[in-house]
Amino acid sequence: MPNFNWLSRLSGKLFGTLNHPIEDWRGKSVWLIGASSGIGAALAQQLLNQGAKVVLSARRSEQLTHIANAHPNAYIKAFDASNKSLWAETHQQVLQDLGRIDLIVFCAAKYQPERTWEVDSIDAQETLNINLLSVYHGLQCILPDMLKTRHGGIAVIASVAGYLGLPNASVYGPSKAALINLAEIMYADLHPKDINVYLINPGFVSTPLTAKNTFFMPALQTPEQAAKAILAGMQDGKFEIHFPKRFTYCLKLLQCLPYRLRFRLLRRLATE
Repeated sequence: MPNFNWLSRLSGKLFGTLNHPIEDWRGKSVWLIGASSGIGAALAQQLLNQGAKVVLSARRSEQLTHIANAHPNAYIKAFDASNKSLWAETHQQVLQDLGRIDLIVFCAAKYQPERTWEVDSIDAQETLNINLLSVYHGLQCILPDMLKTRHGGIAVIASVAGYLGLPNASVYGPSKAALINLAEIMYADLHPKDINVYLINPGFVSTPLTAKNTFFMPALQTPEQAAKAILAGMQDGKFEIHFPKRFTYCLKLLQCLPYRLRFRLLRRLATE
Protein backbone atom coordinates (compact mmCIF):
# COMPACT_ATOMS: atom_id res chain seq x y z
CA MET A 1 0.00 0.00 0.00
CA PRO A 2 1.20 3.58 -0.64
CA ASN A 3 2.62 5.68 2.19
CA PHE A 4 0.33 8.62 2.98
CA ASN A 5 2.27 10.14 5.90
CA TRP A 6 3.19 13.11 3.72
CA LEU A 7 -0.51 13.91 3.26
CA SER A 8 -1.08 13.90 7.02
CA ARG A 9 1.88 16.24 7.58
CA LEU A 10 0.71 18.56 4.81
CA SER A 11 -2.82 18.83 6.18
CA GLY A 12 -1.43 19.69 9.61
CA LYS A 13 0.64 22.52 8.13
CA LEU A 14 -2.25 23.85 6.05
CA PHE A 15 -5.01 23.73 8.62
CA GLY A 16 -3.20 23.85 11.96
CA THR A 17 -4.18 22.11 15.17
CA LEU A 18 -7.76 21.49 16.24
CA ASN A 19 -6.95 20.73 19.89
CA HIS A 20 -4.51 22.09 22.42
CA PRO A 21 -1.37 19.95 21.95
CA ILE A 22 -0.29 17.75 24.87
CA GLU A 23 3.50 17.63 24.73
CA ASP A 24 4.26 16.52 28.30
CA TRP A 25 2.25 13.91 30.22
CA ARG A 26 4.10 14.36 33.52
CA GLY A 27 1.55 15.16 36.22
CA LYS A 28 -1.42 14.81 33.82
CA SER A 29 -4.44 12.89 35.17
CA VAL A 30 -6.01 10.36 32.81
CA TRP A 31 -9.02 8.05 33.23
CA LEU A 32 -9.02 5.06 30.88
CA ILE A 33 -12.32 3.22 30.42
CA GLY A 34 -11.60 -0.27 29.09
CA ALA A 35 -7.96 -0.54 30.15
CA SER A 36 -7.71 -4.28 30.81
CA SER A 37 -6.43 -5.36 27.38
CA GLY A 38 -5.63 -4.28 23.82
CA ILE A 39 -5.24 -0.60 23.02
CA GLY A 40 -6.46 0.51 26.45
CA ALA A 41 -3.83 -1.55 28.30
CA ALA A 42 -1.03 -0.42 25.97
CA LEU A 43 -2.11 3.20 26.30
CA ALA A 44 -2.08 2.86 30.08
CA GLN A 45 1.47 1.51 30.05
CA GLN A 46 2.79 4.28 27.83
CA LEU A 47 1.05 7.05 29.77
CA LEU A 48 2.36 5.71 33.08
CA ASN A 49 5.87 5.42 31.63
CA GLN A 50 5.65 9.08 30.59
CA GLY A 51 4.72 10.24 34.08
CA ALA A 52 0.94 10.52 33.95
CA LYS A 53 -1.37 9.56 36.80
CA VAL A 54 -3.76 6.98 35.36
CA VAL A 55 -6.99 5.47 36.66
CA LEU A 56 -7.56 2.05 35.07
CA SER A 57 -11.18 0.99 34.69
CA ALA A 58 -12.71 -2.17 33.26
CA ARG A 59 -14.88 -5.01 34.46
CA ARG A 60 -11.92 -7.39 35.01
CA SER A 61 -9.94 -6.17 38.01
CA GLU A 62 -7.25 -8.89 37.81
CA GLN A 63 -5.95 -7.62 34.46
CA LEU A 64 -5.92 -4.07 35.80
CA THR A 65 -3.90 -5.18 38.83
CA HIS A 66 -1.30 -6.75 36.55
CA ILE A 67 -0.86 -3.46 34.69
CA ALA A 68 -0.84 -1.27 37.81
CA ASN A 69 1.53 -3.33 39.98
CA ALA A 70 4.75 -1.66 38.84
CA HIS A 71 3.42 1.91 38.85
CA PRO A 72 2.75 4.03 41.96
CA ASN A 73 0.77 6.49 39.82
CA ALA A 74 -1.73 3.83 38.71
CA TYR A 75 -5.12 3.51 40.37
CA ILE A 76 -7.67 0.76 39.87
CA LYS A 77 -11.39 1.42 39.67
CA ALA A 78 -13.04 -1.71 38.34
CA PHE A 79 -16.65 -1.24 37.21
CA ASP A 80 -19.03 -1.98 34.36
CA ALA A 81 -19.13 1.18 32.26
CA SER A 82 -22.35 0.06 30.58
CA ASN A 83 -24.13 0.22 33.97
CA LYS A 84 -25.31 3.81 34.35
CA SER A 85 -25.93 3.48 38.10
CA LEU A 86 -22.20 2.88 38.79
CA TRP A 87 -20.86 6.00 37.10
CA ALA A 88 -21.53 8.70 39.70
CA GLU A 89 -19.87 6.88 42.61
CA THR A 90 -16.91 5.77 40.48
CA HIS A 91 -16.44 9.30 39.15
CA GLN A 92 -16.23 10.69 42.69
CA GLN A 93 -13.66 8.03 43.63
CA VAL A 94 -11.59 8.96 40.58
CA LEU A 95 -11.66 12.63 41.53
CA GLN A 96 -10.47 11.71 45.02
CA ASP A 97 -7.49 9.88 43.52
CA LEU A 98 -6.62 12.33 40.73
CA GLY A 99 -7.92 15.69 41.96
CA ARG A 100 -9.13 16.49 38.46
CA ILE A 101 -9.46 14.75 35.12
CA ASP A 102 -7.27 16.11 32.33
CA LEU A 103 -8.37 13.41 29.88
CA ILE A 104 -10.89 10.59 29.79
CA VAL A 105 -10.50 7.92 27.12
CA PHE A 106 -13.40 5.64 26.20
CA CYS A 107 -11.74 2.38 25.08
CA ALA A 108 -14.34 -0.21 26.12
CA ALA A 109 -15.64 -2.26 23.20
CA LYS A 110 -17.37 -5.49 22.26
CA TYR A 111 -17.09 -7.10 18.83
CA GLN A 112 -18.58 -10.15 17.22
CA PRO A 113 -17.91 -10.80 13.52
CA GLU A 114 -21.28 -11.53 11.95
CA ARG A 115 -23.28 -11.08 8.79
CA THR A 116 -26.68 -9.39 8.88
CA TRP A 117 -28.63 -12.66 9.06
CA GLU A 118 -26.49 -13.86 11.98
CA VAL A 119 -27.26 -10.96 14.32
CA ASP A 120 -28.92 -11.81 17.63
CA SER A 121 -30.81 -8.84 19.04
CA ILE A 122 -29.79 -9.58 22.65
CA ASP A 123 -26.10 -9.68 21.72
CA ALA A 124 -26.59 -6.56 19.59
CA GLN A 125 -28.05 -4.71 22.56
CA GLU A 126 -25.05 -5.67 24.72
CA THR A 127 -22.64 -4.46 22.03
CA LEU A 128 -24.44 -1.12 21.71
CA ASN A 129 -24.56 -0.74 25.49
CA ILE A 130 -20.79 -1.21 25.79
CA ASN A 131 -19.62 0.55 22.62
CA LEU A 132 -22.02 3.50 22.58
CA LEU A 133 -24.33 3.93 25.56
CA SER A 134 -21.46 3.66 28.05
CA VAL A 135 -19.98 6.79 26.46
CA TYR A 136 -23.25 8.69 27.00
CA HIS A 137 -23.35 7.50 30.63
CA GLY A 138 -19.82 8.80 31.11
CA LEU A 139 -20.45 12.13 29.42
CA GLN A 140 -23.48 12.80 31.58
CA CYS A 141 -21.31 12.24 34.61
CA ILE A 142 -18.07 14.07 33.75
CA LEU A 143 -19.21 16.99 31.60
CA PRO A 144 -20.70 19.19 34.34
CA ASP A 145 -17.29 19.51 36.07
CA MET A 146 -15.43 19.99 32.78
CA LEU A 147 -17.83 22.71 31.66
CA LYS A 148 -17.61 24.43 35.04
CA THR A 149 -13.81 24.51 35.01
CA ARG A 150 -13.45 24.84 31.21
CA HIS A 151 -10.76 22.20 31.39
CA GLY A 152 -10.17 18.65 30.22
CA GLY A 153 -10.32 16.39 27.22
CA ILE A 154 -12.48 13.56 25.92
CA ALA A 155 -11.24 10.83 23.59
CA VAL A 156 -13.42 8.16 22.01
CA ILE A 157 -11.92 5.14 20.30
CA ALA A 158 -14.13 4.45 17.32
CA SER A 159 -12.85 2.49 14.30
CA VAL A 160 -12.40 2.61 10.55
CA ALA A 161 -15.31 0.15 10.61
CA GLY A 162 -17.43 3.24 11.16
CA TYR A 163 -16.29 4.85 7.90
CA LEU A 164 -18.50 2.66 5.72
CA GLY A 165 -20.44 -0.60 5.80
CA LEU A 166 -17.68 -3.19 6.00
CA PRO A 167 -18.53 -6.92 5.92
CA ASN A 168 -18.81 -8.88 9.19
CA ALA A 169 -19.39 -5.75 11.31
CA SER A 170 -23.19 -5.70 11.34
CA VAL A 171 -23.45 -4.31 14.89
CA TYR A 172 -19.90 -3.22 15.67
CA GLY A 173 -19.70 -1.02 12.55
CA PRO A 174 -22.90 0.96 13.24
CA SER A 175 -21.84 1.48 16.86
CA LYS A 176 -18.52 2.95 15.73
CA ALA A 177 -20.19 5.07 13.04
CA ALA A 178 -22.33 6.54 15.79
CA LEU A 179 -19.23 7.34 17.84
CA ILE A 180 -17.68 9.16 14.87
CA ASN A 181 -20.82 11.24 14.51
CA LEU A 182 -20.94 11.90 18.26
CA ALA A 183 -17.30 13.00 18.38
CA GLU A 184 -17.90 15.52 15.60
CA ILE A 185 -20.91 16.93 17.46
CA MET A 186 -18.96 17.06 20.73
CA TYR A 187 -16.12 18.95 19.09
CA ALA A 188 -18.48 21.58 17.72
CA ASP A 189 -20.14 21.93 21.13
CA LEU A 190 -17.16 21.68 23.45
CA HIS A 191 -14.15 23.15 21.66
CA PRO A 192 -15.44 26.74 22.17
CA LYS A 193 -15.55 25.88 25.89
CA ASP A 194 -11.83 24.91 25.92
CA ILE A 195 -12.45 21.15 26.11
CA ASN A 196 -10.39 18.96 23.79
CA VAL A 197 -12.20 16.25 21.83
CA TYR A 198 -10.34 13.43 20.09
CA LEU A 199 -11.75 10.96 17.58
CA ILE A 200 -9.53 7.88 17.34
CA ASN A 201 -10.08 5.59 14.34
CA PRO A 202 -7.69 2.62 14.36
CA GLY A 203 -7.34 0.18 11.53
CA PHE A 204 -6.73 -3.46 12.41
CA VAL A 205 -4.94 -3.89 15.75
CA SER A 206 -3.93 -7.25 17.19
CA THR A 207 -6.23 -7.55 20.24
CA PRO A 208 -8.56 -10.17 21.74
CA LEU A 209 -11.32 -8.62 19.61
CA THR A 210 -9.60 -8.96 16.24
CA ALA A 211 -8.44 -12.46 17.21
CA LYS A 212 -12.01 -13.50 16.38
CA ASN A 213 -11.50 -12.64 12.72
CA THR A 214 -10.80 -15.45 10.27
CA PHE A 215 -9.99 -13.18 7.31
CA PHE A 216 -6.77 -11.43 6.32
CA MET A 217 -6.33 -8.11 8.14
CA PRO A 218 -4.19 -5.69 6.11
CA ALA A 219 -1.69 -3.41 7.86
CA LEU A 220 -2.23 -5.17 11.20
CA GLN A 221 -0.61 -3.27 14.06
CA THR A 222 0.28 -4.09 17.65
CA PRO A 223 -1.50 -2.38 20.57
CA GLU A 224 1.80 -0.67 21.40
CA GLN A 225 1.99 0.83 17.90
CA ALA A 226 -1.62 1.98 18.24
CA ALA A 227 -0.98 3.63 21.61
CA LYS A 228 2.10 5.39 20.23
CA ALA A 229 0.07 6.74 17.29
CA ILE A 230 -2.64 8.00 19.65
CA LEU A 231 -0.21 9.89 21.87
CA ALA A 232 1.57 11.33 18.82
CA GLY A 233 -1.76 12.59 17.50
CA MET A 234 -2.55 14.26 20.81
CA GLN A 235 0.88 15.85 20.84
CA ASP A 236 0.12 17.29 17.40
CA GLY A 237 -3.28 18.61 18.55
CA LYS A 238 -5.26 16.55 16.06
CA PHE A 239 -9.00 15.96 16.21
CA GLU A 240 -9.11 12.73 14.22
CA ILE A 241 -6.26 10.33 14.93
CA HIS A 242 -6.38 7.50 12.40
CA PHE A 243 -3.76 4.87 11.69
CA PRO A 244 -1.99 3.25 9.94
CA LYS A 245 -2.23 5.91 7.24
CA ARG A 246 -1.46 3.54 4.36
CA PHE A 247 -4.69 1.68 5.22
CA THR A 248 -6.97 4.40 6.58
CA TYR A 249 -6.49 6.74 3.63
CA CYS A 250 -7.45 3.92 1.27
CA LEU A 251 -10.73 3.53 3.15
CA LYS A 252 -11.28 7.30 3.09
CA LEU A 253 -10.87 7.21 -0.68
CA LEU A 254 -13.32 4.31 -0.85
CA GLN A 255 -15.84 6.50 0.99
CA CYS A 256 -15.73 8.96 -1.92
CA LEU A 257 -16.70 6.41 -4.56
CA PRO A 258 -20.26 6.23 -5.94
CA TYR A 259 -22.32 3.53 -4.27
CA ARG A 260 -22.32 1.34 -7.38
CA LEU A 261 -18.51 1.07 -7.32
CA ARG A 262 -18.29 0.98 -3.53
CA PHE A 263 -20.76 -1.90 -3.21
CA ARG A 264 -18.94 -3.84 -5.91
CA LEU A 265 -15.69 -3.60 -3.94
CA LEU A 266 -17.40 -4.42 -0.66
CA ARG A 267 -19.00 -7.53 -2.16
CA ARG A 268 -15.56 -8.71 -3.19
CA LEU A 269 -14.30 -8.17 0.35
CA ALA A 270 -17.23 -10.11 1.76
CA THR A 271 -16.47 -13.16 -0.37
CA GLU A 272 -12.73 -13.29 0.26
